Amino acid sequence: MDWSALSLSFKLGAATVLLLLPLGVWLGRRLAFRSFRGKALAEALVALPLLLPPTVIGFYLLVAFSNTSPLGRAFESLSGHTLAFSFQGLLLASVLINIPFVVQPIQRAFEAIAPEVREAAACCGMSPLTAFLRIELPLAWPGITTGLVLAFAHTLGEFGVVLMVGGSIPDETRTMAIAIYDRVQAFDYQAAGAMAALLLLLAFVALGVTNALSRRVGSRRG
Repeated sequence: MDWSALSLSFKLGAATVLLLLPLGVWLGRRLAFRSFRGKALAEALVALPLLLPPTVIGFYLLVAFSNTSPLGRAFESLSGHTLAFSFQGLLLASVLINIPFVVQPIQRAFEAIAPEVREAAACCGMSPLTAFLRIELPLAWPGITTGLVLAFAHTLGEFGVVLMVGGSIPDETRTMAIAIYDRVQAFDYQAAGAMAALLLLLAFVALGVTNALSRRVGSRRG
């Protein structure tokens, strides 16, 4: 077992969900409750990482993170090292590719809240912020939790984007998925099998949690 890669994967997953939590709640709620010009396009852009091959996403992110791009040059001038092939670049890539895994379940959870509930809160004199904190968030928490669990599990198993943007730098960008690939390349199938079994177990746990939470959201909609 590559404990360094496992630790880095958990660190990357935790940082990803922490950054996506406020963005996912804001964007998911906005898509659920607001009608605006270009909403269909916005929803398509949110779902785009689900459809594109990881190598395609990884290639464009690698170009965007290189020191020839404005973003890459700005980051290098501030930090002294390139954004590509660094943990910071890997984290930014992880946030971008996990947006649909967080936003879509949260959007569905907010859509499941009956309009009458929000209207009753307004009639009781609650401010929009108070209604959001005391009514909407508690009702939407199954969808929020589902999104965070999916993003965390997907981060642990992501390979294509990680390889393109981060490579395989020990303690920096070498995640569990990359470690499994490296072990297979070295014909160490025993170590690769142990790490693959752990990711498989984590995937089953994540699916069990998300299915249970999805049933709660579905029963509320029904």
